[in-house]
Amino acid sequence: MNRITNAGNREQPWSVRTLLVFAGLMIVAGCAGQPVPPSKLIYQSGLNQVRLEEDPDSTTNTHPAALSATEIGTLLRGVRTWERRNVVHRLFVGQADKTRAFRDEEILILAPALSKALAQASPSERIRFHLSHATEHGEEETTTGWLSLRDPILFLSLSAVHDRHSPGPDISKYDRQMPNVPEVPAEFDVNFEPEEYLVKVSSGGRWFAPDQREDLQIRYREALSSMPVQPGLDRGNTPLPRP
Repeated sequence: MNRITNAGNREQPWSVRTLLVFAGLMIVAGCAGQPVPPSKLIYQSGLNQVRLEEDPDSTTNTHPAALSATEIGTLLRGVRTWERRNVVHRLFVGQADKTRAFRDEEILILAPALSKALAQASPSERIRFHLSHATEHGEEETTTGWLSLRDPILFLSLSAVHDRHSPGPDISKYDRQMPNVPEVPAEFDVNFEPEEYLVKVSSGGRWFAPDQREDLQIRYREALSSMPVQPGLDRGNTPLPRP
C-alpha cells in the first residue's frame, strides 16, 4: 500500500509541470495571435514613405507635438554618418570621412512629412520613414529609420543610410545588370553635431533582427536654440514653442 501511495505522489509533480507547460503555451499562442495595429500612411511618393506605427519601445512619447518642418530640417542637417571600419582597416586607410546622413533633397521630402506626422501621432506611436530612389547606375539607394519625442529628448533611429543595393520590383524599368552589387548593407556609425547636445548614441535592434540599428538621443530644444536655421521648408506649420 505504501508503495502505491509513494508512486502516486511522485506522479503529481509531473501533472503540475504538464499544466504549467500547457498554460505557458496558451499564453504564448495568445500573444502571437494578437493582431498588430496597422500603420497609418502620412506621406507617399514613389518609394518614399512616412508612416505612423506602434512604438514597441515606449508608451510615453510626448505626442502629438508641434515641431515645424524648418526645425526638423535643422536637426536632420546635424546628423552625421560614416562607414564603420575595424582596427585593421583603419590602420591602413584611416577613419572614414563623415558625411551628412540626410541630403538637402531628402530633407525637402522628409521635414514637412515628419512635422505632419508628429502633429498626428499619439503617445504610443512613433514615425517610420523610408526614402528610396534609383541611382544613375541602376541601383536602389535607401535610407530608413524612426523618430519620436520624449521631452526633452528626440529619439532618432537609423537602420540604413544611403544603402545601395539591387533595385526592387517597383523600379524594374531601370537597368538591373549591375555586377557585384552587395546585398548585405554596409555597417555604419552615426553622430550628431553639435555633440554637446547628443545625450547618447548606441547600437540597438531586437533579437534575431538582421538589420543594423543606430540610435541617437538629442536634446533637441537646446540644439535648436544654437543651430543656424535654414528656412524655406514650412508651409503653414506651427513653430515649436520655446520653453
